Amino acid sequence: MKDFTDKTAVITGGASGIGFAIAEQCSSRAMNIVLADIEEQALAAAVKHFEDRQVNVVGVQTDVSSKTSVENLFDQAKERFGKIHLLFNNAGVVNGGSPPPIWDLPRQDWDWVMGVNLMGVLNGIQTFTPDMIEHGEEGHIVNTSSIAAFIPGAGPYGVSKSGVVMLSETLALDLKRAQTKIGASVICPGWTNTKISDSERNRPKELMSSSNPERLGLGMNSILEAGKSPERLAEQVFESIENDRFYIFPHQGWDYLLTEHTEAMLKREGPHIFNSVAHLAKRSEGKDV
Repeated sequence: MKDFTDKTAVITGGASGIGFAIAEQCSSRAMNIVLADIEEQALAAAVKHFEDRQVNVVGVQTDVSSKTSVENLFDQAKERFGKIHLLFNNAGVVNGGSPPPIWDLPRQDWDWVMGVNLMGVLNGIQTFTPDMIEHGEEGHIVNTSSIAAFIPGAGPYGVSKSGVVMLSETLALDLKRAQTKIGASVICPGWTNTKISDSERNRPKELMSSSNPERLGLGMNSILEAGKSPERLAEQVFESIENDRFYIFPHQGWDYLLTEHTEAMLKREGPHIFNSVAHLAKRSEGKDV
């Protein structure tokens, strides 16, 4: 897909981070933009940012873990702009604090993270894809995963993001089998300068966990702040859409982990332990981590 002018993009998690940067890319291509986010104030600020620049934009407060909420997002997007061409299933969270082993991790942590990160993507796919196919014009769906999908030990976050990769692969094949004009991609970023480490600010009260009663963050802000900019990631996303590229691995400095993960499987070995200290050292060497 290369023609974006006057087309419409729906972006979940669109009020900040990668989602907001994607919206900026959409704006630069004269697209209509539908921003979806659970944070009401951040969403209002993002909408105003684009309205001040004369962009056709609408904001819809959305909980992607709720199919009903995503259906409302679809209804409002379609009412305002009609046809949807780009869908970015980008909203994501990570449980904070110092999580225990997965056998001791309360179900609330699993329900929250899996509900947003995995079921949120599925809700977007099931709600928007049939209409995107039906209107018959070119389109593309981009799902946000993470390099954590290939690094064992990341708890519910890694499990959910691994699921997003397989869900995206299945989506891409189903779209081709159905001979649609809709492409698909999955982006697997490494450390990126976003606020995801502070996701606990958006955890619903009913899913509060005994593993983190103080709602502490993940404690990775300084590492993430020195990571790749969301703006560069968004550029790479559109490069992939334009070239119909499925896998998007923005951080080349993480490629060795993909190799190690694949080699371990082929050798029938156990999972490797991720050495974050050694990986951070690569940053001081100028590697893209």
